[in-house]
Amino acid sequence: MNFELTEEQMAIKNAAREFAEKEFTSELGRKYDENYEFPWELYRKAAKLGFIGGSLPEEYGGQGLGCIEDCIGNEEFNRVDSTCASLLCGVGFAALVPKFGSEEQKEKYIPRICKGEIVCGMALTEPNHGSDAGMVGLDTTAEKDGDEWVINGAKTFITCGAEAEFIMVCGQTDPKAQPPYRGVSMIIVEKGTPGFDTNSLKPKMGWRGAPQAELSFDNVRVPLNNLLGQENRGFHQIMSYFDFSRIPIAAGAIGIAQGAFERALKYSTQREQFFQPIANFQITQHKIAEMATKIETARLLTYKAAWLLENKPDKHRLITKLASMTKAYAAKVAKEVTDEALQIHSGVGYVDSDIERFYRDARINDIIEGTGEIQRYVVARECYREIGFSV
Repeated sequence: MNFELTEEQMAIKNAAREFAEKEFTSELGRKYDENYEFPWELYRKAAKLGFIGGSLPEEYGGQGLGCIEDCIGNEEFNRVDSTCASLLCGVGFAALVPKFGSEEQKEKYIPRICKGEIVCGMALTEPNHGSDAGMVGLDTTAEKDGDEWVINGAKTFITCGAEAEFIMVCGQTDPKAQPPYRGVSMIIVEKGTPGFDTNSLKPKMGWRGAPQAELSFDNVRVPLNNLLGQENRGFHQIMSYFDFSRIPIAAGAIGIAQGAFERALKYSTQREQFFQPIANFQITQHKIAEMATKIETARLLTYKAAWLLENKPDKHRLITKLASMTKAYAAKVAKEVTDEALQIHSGVGYVDSDIERFYRDARINDIIEGTGEIQRYVVARECYREIGFSV
């Protein structure tokens, strides 16, 4: 058993930390936060240095790295500034293209993403369907008409929806399928397609550097070859993608917690009450100890899940269970640690500061790509399956 990173992974960790500490300033973080602005400037700089598309195939301009390396980058970027780190949200969904896309789709989109020219998005959630979308079906439909798909419907809470050059839209292509998720397909819709409109969602509590949008589709027509993967297999494709994506998301939550912790640790030695630093008080020491322990526990779980995904890909159910475990737990830790960090800062942390942004940005991790409740259901389901009981 070895808990150490390889030399290559340590080099990636150090490079990611150096880049973030140099480029992610508090001033930029506040700017993106206040303006609900995607950090294009940082995104392009990161792409030039190879931080975009780390897990995308080398033949299309990526680095060909694994889940562990994605986790390292996510953690280091979020540790320095959680708002600036939202530049990574514009590339994550791109992993769906090399995994399920045609050669034409890979060549068209992946090199441009790796160069930092465009971002993409994935649209599953609807106004009336979020976590239950697979069982009740989707209101968004995609029907064949000659050599085209005709898409109608609406999506909401779509990350980078207004920024994305293309969106992978989940639509019901077989309305008679039972259960309904057996009739869901993913279809690529490009920005500017007639009938496709976006509306940015704001005001928003946090994670404002990753603008979210409502999408509407009014008789949107796209070629049949815009189908991503297999027809009526879209929901399965998304679920297999989540087994990968939820792990780096957890690493990002750990990065937020680590960044807030480090700020609180330092500030506790500077803030004085009763003529001495609050670091001298046992209650503060207990807070610091609990925060550090929670972060390290979440980190161990996250990197174990990443290692399993890379080294034991045939253990599908165990990977699913650990991916949900780590996302749920890391999100919980991020909320708790940023809350304690703000408390240690007291009034200073509540006003215009890094800590209050970290606090707001942390909250989204318990919602995106499956809520904490859904993650816990998945974990419990897999635990019961292991003893032969179905829930």
